[in-house]
Amino acid sequence: MSTDFAYDLAIIGSGSGNAIPDELADRWKIAVIERGTFGGTCLNVGCIPSKMFVLPADLVRSAQGSERLGVSLKVESVDWPAIRDRVFGRIDPIAEGGREYRAGGHPNINLIEGTARFAGPNRLEVDGQALAAERILVACGARPVAPPIDGLDSVNYHTSDTVMRLDTLPATLAVIGGGFIAAEMSHVFSSLGSKVTLFNRSGTLLRSHDPDLARTFTEVFGRRVDLRLEQLPTVVRQAGAGVELDVGGKSERFDALLVATGRTPNSDLVEAKQGGLELDDGGRIVVDSTMATSVPGIWAIGDVANAYQLKHLANREAEAAFHNMAHPDQKLTVDYSAVPQAVFSNPQIASVGLTEPQAEQAGLDVVVGRRDYGGTAYGWALEDEHSFAKVLIERGSKRIVGAHILGPQAASLLQPLIQAMTLGTSADVVANDVFYIHPALTEVVENALLDGLDQLEQTA
Repeated sequence: MSTDFAYDLAIIGSGSGNAIPDELADRWKIAVIERGTFGGTCLNVGCIPSKMFVLPADLVRSAQGSERLGVSLKVESVDWPAIRDRVFGRIDPIAEGGREYRAGGHPNINLIEGTARFAGPNRLEVDGQALAAERILVACGARPVAPPIDGLDSVNYHTSDTVMRLDTLPATLAVIGGGFIAAEMSHVFSSLGSKVTLFNRSGTLLRSHDPDLARTFTEVFGRRVDLRLEQLPTVVRQAGAGVELDVGGKSERFDALLVATGRTPNSDLVEAKQGGLELDDGGRIVVDSTMATSVPGIWAIGDVANAYQLKHLANREAEAAFHNMAHPDQKLTVDYSAVPQAVFSNPQIASVGLTEPQAEQAGLDVVVGRRDYGGTAYGWALEDEHSFAKVLIERGSKRIVGAHILGPQAASLLQPLIQAMTLGTSADVVANDVFYIHPALTEVVENALLDGLDQLEQTA
């Protein structure tokens, strides 16, 4: 390390950026800078707590749908404080334990609590304190963003950062948004007893997903949540402990309001432009496949550098970035062609690769294999009427270029298709050369593949 630098490496953010390899911790003097709760979005306000809330919500939904199986079940009560305290009673100690460990667990690592801002390519300021590092990893994530609705900034609304810590379950909840956070939180609160009204500017929920999934999800979800599609409040005002929304020429009162209209990268908070970093139109830091930015010696990962907002991707990016810092002559790259995602609402959704419109736009000649859950033995057991799996298979190569599943266990059912796409295994091999347990739900995947292969043979 040059004498000009106090640190070999400075890491901005304690989410995936906290996964420091031992080889670096033992060799380098490292600063970890965190402005908020230690552990990042996923641990504290994102994927982990939200899925811990989804589980009891799923149990309630299962009980409510039990009569179609000849069983009558009742949910006698929902103890919101007990659910909330179970979640954060597990998570909060992990966050605090991580902070304490980084504060004194390794002699080469120094935890600095405060907001880091670039003062130059290798220079940072943390709440006015100057810091210089030979290498910098920007892993500061993203934060919720609110739409420009008159009065919104003057009312007590919630985001995904706060809504899971409510003291009481609201009798009525308004949700603004139509993405995965809106879908998951609306599922949680509507299942546990809130009357949920969801306002969305477009005509479908989850519109970035495969059109068939988005349409079906919107239809099914609308049976239990009051969907106000192509409607947004024009005015929001405080109404005692609740909020009042002006929509379509009339006012409606709700006990609580959740704004879930997306997240914005924290590149502005760290003043990335001051560090010379190139930003895209969405404010994300531009990186190449090695996670290197436009400035030598600076890398970026996670929500501040990609639009996926997925923890498993941020972890892979962190692995590549740390490796490439230590081994500049043996660089790792990140492949984004088979990045999976899931929405843990009800119905559940999981996707990987291209949608049909994307495949068409890319000029690919594909067939679409599909199987409804109801066309398999386990689907009969579920009495399922709307779930399905579809796969996009490229004609000629028979490679799988996309897969989309809506229904129970979708995130787990997608896994063999993710592996096939990642490993380059063709659809005919995945469908014909492996066993599928009968009568497990995995037969939905098998039959979707076989349907696509049948179409290839018929049109050969």
